[in-house]
Amino acid sequence: MTVVSKNHPAPELVRIRRALLSVSDKRGLVDFARGLADAGVELVSTGGTRSALEKAGLTVRDVSELTGFPEIMDGRVKTLHPGVHGGLLAIRDDAEHQAAMQEHGIVDIDLVAINLYPFEQTVAGGADKATIVENIDIGGPAMIRAAAKNHAYVATLTDPDDYERVLAALAEQNGSLPLALRQELAALAYARTAAYDAAVSGWFAQDLALEAPRHRAFGGHLHDVMRYGENPHQQAAFYTTGDPRPGVASATLLQGKQLSYNNINDTDAAFELVSEFDAATSAACAIIKHANPCGVAVGDNLGDAYRRALECDQTSAFGGIVAFNRQLDAQTASEIVKLFTEVIIAPDASEEARQILSAKKNLRLMITGAMADPRQAAMTVKSVSGGLLVQGRDNGHVAPEDFKVVTQRAPDARELADMAFAFQVAKHVKSNAIVYALNGATVGIGAGQMSRVDSARIAARKAVDAAEVLGLETPRTKGSVVASDAFFPFADGLLSAIEAGATAVIQPGGSMRDQDVIDAADEAGVAMVFTGMRHFRH
Repeated sequence: MTVVSKNHPAPELVRIRRALLSVSDKRGLVDFARGLADAGVELVSTGGTRSALEKAGLTVRDVSELTGFPEIMDGRVKTLHPGVHGGLLAIRDDAEHQAAMQEHGIVDIDLVAINLYPFEQTVAGGADKATIVENIDIGGPAMIRAAAKNHAYVATLTDPDDYERVLAALAEQNGSLPLALRQELAALAYARTAAYDAAVSGWFAQDLALEAPRHRAFGGHLHDVMRYGENPHQQAAFYTTGDPRPGVASATLLQGKQLSYNNINDTDAAFELVSEFDAATSAACAIIKHANPCGVAVGDNLGDAYRRALECDQTSAFGGIVAFNRQLDAQTASEIVKLFTEVIIAPDASEEARQILSAKKNLRLMITGAMADPRQAAMTVKSVSGGLLVQGRDNGHVAPEDFKVVTQRAPDARELADMAFAFQVAKHVKSNAIVYALNGATVGIGAGQMSRVDSARIAARKAVDAAEVLGLETPRTKGSVVASDAFFPFADGLLSAIEAGATAVIQPGGSMRDQDVIDAADEAGVAMVFTGMRHFRH
């Protein structure tokens, strides 16, 4: 059916005489309602909102006075009525609409302030299915969409953060609201209901294990507008989805200026990597630059882990992001401030550590409260021209007992531990990825190259550079293990690693030339294991 517009031009100013308030988030509600009442606006409300306003001494009409129908079914049905929606949708300048309103006793509603049942918070809190379903709002989105559609005559508020500016506009315009503000509020309203529906549909897809639903919606709440994106000529903003997963989106910024687009991307990469390592087993540190690790290590304490991670590539660590899996202590903080660092992220920081870092005003310190679960299932989204690529987060893990030894020589205990460590790190390095590791620390990382042999050579070259900085006679790739995020398509990449001094190799396997690679390892007396799991990261 095609709907034909009657083409009534929207008035520049609309007098606000009656407002419908129905909110679950009662921040600023009483002050806003009092401001409306002081401007001569009649208040209409529902349930808990009405009770809160009456308790504050305000005069409020119950919505049932507009509908002539009581609230029923535990509040599921209270505003789904022509007495409400007619008052929201009526075109004020249309004679037929006005006649219908008069015939049925419908009154104008000029402003609505509605925020929805806390569906996202209910899901995040781990509620049972029945409680989650009960927190799917029906009447709220219907009223918001109706009011926003009729923004020519109705103002729609969905966020308490807009209360103050609406009251200011009412005061400036002697009780009226301008068209530009009504249009902006309508746009915000539709974005809010879209994000809400995205959360509901996303929960259903997850609950029903629908890997590829016919329609997929995504929504978020504006966290920050940024000065620019990856480059100064690109606009950028940061939106949060309400996912309770600990990380950069939910972290508390204790000091320092707003994070940039690149800071957020790199900090997320750092925290996700360091979350791979169980804090109860060992302290871990990851130093990230341009979304790739330039040093990762585990140790008995954070200071040891930081020092060994830094030694991998001190040059690249300058201006990087540092992540830890334990509470940051004063001793480690004292070491960090010796080098320019953009961001530190950790589950917590001692008061002494915070005091030490406070001397570096531009250093951002972020506290997450907990570590992320590397095994947790979730979706990742990447935009392409005309579409979205959606996949599950790479939460794959292979335990050492599942490694398959494919060479004549098996790895010893130290090599085996380093293999497991290096493969976990390689999972977070841009492909093609090569990681050399020794005694629980990276000693050379090659990332993002078009060929695997180039990654192996770059990682070895970085180890040579690091040895020069540290005053070592030989690079620490001598006696190390090497991890590859995907199989070696030819033996040349492996031979480069062996030339660099690697004595053991961990890789997924699965190449048509696996046997050639195995033969090359056997000839050099190198141990090799297959994991059967690839970790491409683009």
